[in-house]
Formats: sequence, C-alpha cells, structure tokens
Amino acid sequence: MTTLSNTSTASHAATHRAITILGAGHIGFAMALLQQAGDYDILVVDRDPARLAEVAALGVSTQLTTDDASLQTAIDGRFAVLNALPFHRAVPVATLCAAAGVHYFDLTEDVASTQAIRALAANARSVLMPQCGLAPGFIGIVGNDLARRFDTLHTLRMRVGALPRYPQGALRYNLTWSTEGLINEYCNPCEAIVDGVRTTVPALEGLETFALDGVEYEAFNTSGGLGTLTETLAGKARQVDYQSIRYPGHNAILKLLLNDLRLRDRRDLLKDILETAIPTTDQDVIVVFATASGMKGGRLVQDSYSARIIGTQVAGHTLSAIQLTTAAGICTALDLVAQGRLPQRGFVGQEALGLGDFLANRFGVAFAGERLKADLAV
Repeated sequence: MTTLSNTSTASHAATHRAITILGAGHIGFAMALLQQAGDYDILVVDRDPARLAEVAALGVSTQLTTDDASLQTAIDGRFAVLNALPFHRAVPVATLCAAAGVHYFDLTEDVASTQAIRALAANARSVLMPQCGLAPGFIGIVGNDLARRFDTLHTLRMRVGALPRYPQGALRYNLTWSTEGLINEYCNPCEAIVDGVRTTVPALEGLETFALDGVEYEAFNTSGGLGTLTETLAGKARQVDYQSIRYPGHNAILKLLLNDLRLRDRRDLLKDILETAIPTTDQDVIVVFATASGMKGGRLVQDSYSARIIGTQVAGHTLSAIQLTTAAGICTALDLVAQGRLPQRGFVGQEALGLGDFLANRFGVAFAGERLKADLAV
C-alpha cells in the first residue's frame, strides 16, 4: 500500500522543487513533513521564532518574516506557496503569488476570499488553488465523485466533523483548528442548491440527527464547506448541502451564544471566550459522511461514502487527525500539480481532483481511515 514515506515514480518530477510554507502553526508544521519525502526543498516562514525553532528541528529551512518585503522574498522564484496563515491573509498572499508566477494553495473556508482569488486567476501564469483542506477540500472531491455516478442527480448531502474522541462539557467539543475559521463557519451564510436553484441558507439551521457506527451525532448548516461545488452542480441537482457534524446538544448552545447573547456581532470577544474556556486536544477524530440519491440505469438508487480518521505518528511526531487530514489535502494537491496531473495555470477547484487519484496519492492515502493507520507511520 502507498505510505507517506513512499516516493512514487510520478513524484520524481517534483524532485527538489522549491516550496514555501507560510505559517508554522499546527498545520504548517504538519505540511513541513513533506521534507521527509525528499521531493521538495522546503522553506517555512513565520513571525514567531519559537514556532520556527520547532520546524527547524525537522531539518527544514526557516525564515522569520516581519513585513510584506520579507514575505515577498520568501515567495519570489519558488515553485509553489502553501498558505497556512489565517483566512484574512489569503487574498494578499494569492495576489503576490499571481504577480510572481508562483503556484498558490491554501486552506481557506472563507467564500469571499475564494471568489477574490478566482478573479485573480483569470490572467494568472500559475495555479491558484484555494480550499485544499478537509472541508472545503476533500469533501468536495467526495461529493463530486458521488454525483458523477448518477444519470440524474437528485440530492447530495455532505457531512464532516472534526471532533474530540473523548468529549467533555456541555458543548462536547474541543478546539482542534483555527478559532477564527470556526467562527466564520458558524456565522456566515451557507451556499447550497435548493429545489434546483443556487442560494444561501442560514448557518446553524437545518438541524438533523443521525447515528454512524453506533455513535449519535447532530449536524447543521455551516459556511464554506462546499467550496465551488454548488457552481459545478448548478442545474444538475435538486438539493446539495453541507453540514458540520457535532455531538448532540452543541447546536443549541451555539444558538444561545451567537443569537441570544448576540456574540455573532462581537467575534473578537467570542474568539477570546472560546479560546479561554475550551481546551485544545490532539485526541480528535474526523468523521466524513456523504450520501447521494438519483436515477441510475432507470432506477432510483442511493450511494454513500463514509470514513473515520484518527491521528497517527509520522516520522516520530504525533499528528492529530485534523493536522493529518488538512496537511494531507494540500500536499496531495501540490503533488498532483507538480506531476502535471492537474491544470498548470489559472483557478483550479477541488472538483478537478478525481477521488481515485486523490486516495492513491502518498499523502491522500491518509483519508482512507483507521484501517490504514499503520501504513502512515514512517
């Protein structure tokens, strides 16, 4: 089986290409493990010397940046930039990359940022590929794969959760990734296709409950998870939506905080409250569940995809499930561009990646779930 330590024949095309990773936090650190594969020359850039020291211990080059001039230096002449900075830095960095002719990849869930990057890509000499993480990212690849299996697609429902394996407290939730990104998902309008028409629906609404492998969950609308899939499937489906998975009871508390206490209008305060009161954890689990229904061969049928992914050891370092999947998503996109298996310029949506190609990639194999945990240890 393919492992993170394997270097496939196709990946030799990427040998010694220069990559800049912007951000040395949890996800940037995980991305830096690309260096273990030996195919890319990595430079990790951050403004925090302590974070850079942790990355440097991997044997990876680092650069301290304090202004746009030093950031420009870290971009110029590189093959690609992997942006792991907060969402509000997506458009400025993509702009610099487009001007420099450098391939650009990011993890943003922010719809407005993605739209701005798409506009930038119209005349770009390089690839601009946002939303390369879990959701948006992998779930869009899964959804598009399911959609293609039908002669006529009726409904496509996608659900993803980054959850604590050992939930505590009333929220039954731990912080496992960007708090700013989480708040965006809970507050911003959510794209969907309803009755065949592209539209937006309110975040936190559409509450549903379900069980998967004997565990009870709830799911509700959150923003950004669909990426560009509503555009791709416009006119081809009656219903397409995305919801975040949580343990039961989470939604009601979020509505109290955001609506009754009006913290959606005081996002800085909400961020401070969440980061002060809710601990982080590396003991997390990713739950992916997507289901589609429609006509195939003259029959009404349903098809589904599910995965449960936990963290693992990579090169002697423990990666949480959210670190593993998010870094694997963007690294897979980079690999496929470097191998010439994706377009080489302009905007590239996640739907351009075939699910089979993604899962066969040395990084994408991480999404296969628990049964391949042992194969990911290097």
